[in-house]
Amino acid sequence: MLPDHKKAALNRLKTVRGHIDAVIAMVDGERYCPDIMKQVSALQGSLEGVNRVLLENHVETCVMHAVKDGRTTEIVDELLETIRYTPAITGPTKETTL
Repeated sequence: MLPDHKKAALNRLKTVRGHIDAVIAMVDGERYCPDIMKQVSALQGSLEGVNRVLLENHVETCVMHAVKDGRTTEIVDELLETIRYTPAITGPTKETTL
C-alpha cells in the first residue's frame, strides 16, 4: 500500500473506531433513535471514505501493475467487482432505496 494511502486509511479507520464507541454509548444510554441513526449514517459515510482511499490505492498499484503485465481483462473484471463495494461510486441500487 502506498504510504499516503495507508496513512489516510488508518486515520479514517481510527476516527471511525472512536465514533463507533460513541454510538455504542448512545445506544446504551437509550438516546433518541433518530439521533443514533444520524450518527450511524455518518459512520457509513466515513467507511465509504475508507473504501475510496483503498480503491484509489488499488488502482494506482495493483491495477497498474496488472495492466503492465498484460493481465488487462483479468484486472478489469476484478476492478468492476471491487467497485461494487463502493456505493459512493456506484450509487444506490434498487434494493437499497426505499
